[in-house]
Amino acid sequence: MSAATTPRSNFRPRRFIQPIGALASVAILLGVPFWLVISTAGKNQAEALDPSLSAPSQWQLWENFANVFTDGRMLPAFFGSLLVMVPAVFGVLVLGSLASWILARRSGRGFAILYALAISGIVLPPAVVTVVLLLRQLGLAGTAVGMIGVYMGMYLSTVIFFVTGFVRTIPSELEEAARVDGARPFTVFWRIILPLLTPVLATATILICLYIWNDVFYALFVLGGRLDTLPLNLYQVASAGLYLQNWHLIFSYIILMSLPLLLVFVFAQRKIISGITSGAVK
Repeated sequence: MSAATTPRSNFRPRRFIQPIGALASVAILLGVPFWLVISTAGKNQAEALDPSLSAPSQWQLWENFANVFTDGRMLPAFFGSLLVMVPAVFGVLVLGSLASWILARRSGRGFAILYALAISGIVLPPAVVTVVLLLRQLGLAGTAVGMIGVYMGMYLSTVIFFVTGFVRTIPSELEEAARVDGARPFTVFWRIILPLLTPVLATATILICLYIWNDVFYALFVLGGRLDTLPLNLYQVASAGLYLQNWHLIFSYIILMSLPLLLVFVFAQRKIISGITSGAVK
């Protein structure tokens, strides 16, 4: 009898209520905004005039996508975003990983102060007016090169913060063995350190791509409309009245703009998660 009643006595509803409640909360917090975007993007202009959670009477999602792609000049804006994002991300990863390697392998008060200054950009936002004036003096205002330099300066601190702690967990004996074999410092970094940094660099890449891809504030002041990016193009066409009161087109634009990074995240999620967990464990 006692053996038969033991499983029932161990049954605790609280063990199931807590995870179910957590999952339900996450589903509501993420599902409701997602459904609002999808349903509004699938409506016509009259139904989307007052955005709500109601489903459209007749779905016209693909028609709205086609209108946005042709009338909203998305293709030039897409290549403009790539033109700015790819070099900025590549440059900040290369410079940040090299700087992190040096800062992680050097000790002393001077390097500690240098590391604090290097990561200070995380909490100290750049002064937009000063940056724009400086770019004008250099002749880089309104150019892709100037925008790339601004992004690299903004997010270099993020890469250094992520990578420095990870490099400190790599045994220095690996580098010493390579130096004994005659490897030069850059060869040691390229062949030994950089492959081990792949998970954390993948995580930093996704975060920085997300910041740059969705940025409209700095692009508005630095580029000034001379080069289109996707968020800047959406701001301009909405301000010009093309999408005025056309919430179905605005939400359709947002969906199309988010798809590239969403696909990258889906295919690279294993490396991203491994980079976060390995950094947390180590």
